[in-house]
Amino acid sequence: METILEILKYTIPAIIVVICCYVIINKFLVSELKRKQFALLHETQNITIPLRLQAYERLALFTERMHPRQLIPRVYEQGMTVSDLQQSLLFAIKTEFEHNLTQQIYVSKEVWSTVTTVKEQELNMISHIAKQLKPDAPAKELHIKIVDFVISTESAMPTEIALQVINEEAKRVLSYGAQA
Repeated sequence: METILEILKYTIPAIIVVICCYVIINKFLVSELKRKQFALLHETQNITIPLRLQAYERLALFTERMHPRQLIPRVYEQGMTVSDLQQSLLFAIKTEFEHNLTQQIYVSKEVWSTVTTVKEQELNMISHIAKQLKPDAPAKELHIKIVDFVISTESAMPTEIALQVINEEAKRVLSYGAQA
């Protein structure tokens, strides 16, 4: 019995010391890990925030460039037919969209979905208006019909809504950093 008490006299304090060391080292390691994660997050924010803002800029530019008031003067050429202008407009939108495809990894699902929806709406609007005209008619007729449609639309154009969504998210990123 005395031997057991003698053994316990040495092992119990040793166990207590081991437990205390474990708790202290564990807390130290956890706090050190959190500190390193915070430093890494801060460091990556300095890289990712500019990339995200650049993506918002590019998507805003794409959205502006696909608006009919910007797009038609860029692709319209004297002597084009309705069919030629339609194909040129659709090609310009699709090409520019493909050029900006990689931006989806830097923006939210909501922004990317809005941009793709607007692109589809613009393509459909151009195709729908072009179907109402003769394919071999002068392109000026399609130009006029599209401009009339844009002017007569009482609600906000899809491109304006997309720009608003992009701007709001970009402002959140500027205000809150990468957590936005």
